[in-house]
Amino acid sequence: MKVKASIKADPSKGDIIVRRKGRVYVVNKTDPNRKQRQKGPARKK
Repeated sequence: MKVKASIKADPSKGDIIVRRKGRVYVVNKTDPNRKQRQKGPARKK
């Protein structure tokens, strides 16, 4: 999975890299403020 350097995920702090609908997200269950998103392809209507 390609992840840009602009997304910083620290597994020691509970960050998980998730791919949903062609986008890359960083999700953290313990600290919900640590959410990030990498732009993916535009969705078709």
